Amino acid sequence: MIKFRIDVDYPYPSRIKSFISTVITLQTSKMYLKNSKILAKMFNKSPEKLKVYWFFTIKTLPDKELINLLNNENHVIALHIVNHPMIELRIAEKITNRKIKYYTVHGTANILTRLIWKRWKTKFPKIPKKFPLKSFHQYPTLPLDSLCYKHSHSIALNKAKKNLNKGKILEIHPEWLYERGKINRRGPYYNTLRQILKIDNDIEYLIRRKKINFTIARDSREYATDIFPNIAYIESLKNSGVDIFTFIKRNWLYSPINPKNTWKIAEDNIAILHIKNYDYWWNIIGKKTRNMIRKAKKNAVVTYKVIPNIALAKEIWMIYNETPIRQNRAFPHYGIKLENVSKKVVSSADHIFVGSYFENKLVGFAELIIGENIAIISQLLSLQKYWNKAINNSLIAELVKICIDRKVEWLMYGRIGNHPSLDKFKHNNGFNKFSVTRYYIPINLKGKLAIKMGLHQNLKDLIPKKLLYFILPIYNWISRFKIRLDR
Repeated sequence: MIKFRIDVDYPYPSRIKSFISTVITLQTSKMYLKNSKILAKMFNKSPEKLKVYWFFTIKTLPDKELINLLNNENHVIALHIVNHPMIELRIAEKITNRKIKYYTVHGTANILTRLIWKRWKTKFPKIPKKFPLKSFHQYPTLPLDSLCYKHSHSIALNKAKKNLNKGKILEIHPEWLYERGKINRRGPYYNTLRQILKIDNDIEYLIRRKKINFTIARDSREYATDIFPNIAYIESLKNSGVDIFTFIKRNWLYSPINPKNTWKIAEDNIAILHIKNYDYWWNIIGKKTRNMIRKAKKNAVVTYKVIPNIALAKEIWMIYNETPIRQNRAFPHYGIKLENVSKKVVSSADHIFVGSYFENKLVGFAELIIGENIAIISQLLSLQKYWNKAINNSLIAELVKICIDRKVEWLMYGRIGNHPSLDKFKHNNGFNKFSVTRYYIPINLKGKLAIKMGLHQNLKDLIPKKLLYFILPIYNWISRFKIRLDR
């Protein structure tokens, strides 16, 4: 049996709204205990044998909707004491209509939380000697939200499973389900919890992005396979806290899609290469690019498919950390830990890695994802000090050969229009701008309002091309200046 301890400290996903609500004792809107309700639905969906202990404070007592979700033998309602044990117990039992058996004490370690919870004199309330509830503090717990803050998803999942086997109880706070708390170092833990519960496998590849006050999500495989969200999928998105879901129609395959009236349709693009055979590609790339590929061979650069392992990960890590600036802007992978690179490379066994070597040293690499009649270049990077040896051109040529061997007609390399120098490299190697249809689905009222106000769109796509090329150097300078400050 998997056991959980849920400390429902605050009523809303928003910290500021929760603080205000706690101080003035005001419950408003459908957002009340939103994350707790999402958790309850996740627990109820799980095929695993569970016991979930919910510790509510006097300010976060469950409403009718949540009480109904907790109305089965898997859930136990308990008390998270703030100031007055006996008074809070009577109120909690009256509101929930449940006989409460367990208690914990809500922690107020810093001055701010003591002010919010009106705990002026002491850090902890005094528990009466004859208090009828049993303390839950005696049971060994593991804070899953803290674990997910400190470690990557895979490490946190492994540690959680090992501790569950030892009989520990997983402790979580609903407010950090999706958010990352930098001060108290907690969350987000949704993906890890989802895998522990063995639910929502259909949204395993979901990538979330926070924009202003809403969450927009997409499937990381949207270019590799056809995505069409059905009713069950949209319900899973709703339960996971997504406000807008976006996906593309893979126009190059003419996949049939019947969009709903509520979906917003927009135009997007990809850089794509149609591969008929190697000679066809060789002829369309032009003389200059062909000479660059020949140059790599003359410079004794050898390029071939490599096995993803720890040795390769270390060499990739060295390329990542060669320089903090690439293509005149801050490089996001600079400073990444070797441990993180190793886990990503080794866990990407279904991806194809191609390496370029000079004097038995990895000087460039590409990562390729094979989809349904398309291959996607996930990464293509080389050491700057060897750029004069045409490493990247050699990598593209090898990727084309792999696509031909696997009978894949299309090769994709990101978008076109966001980086002039990279766009030029793509064009020189046969990639063209290809328009695709992008759909935006509002999952809830917040999503509908965001789409109606146009907030779902990327700012860079709204800027005219002439103005964008003027702004890009400024953006690049700011990113370089910021990374210098960070260092």
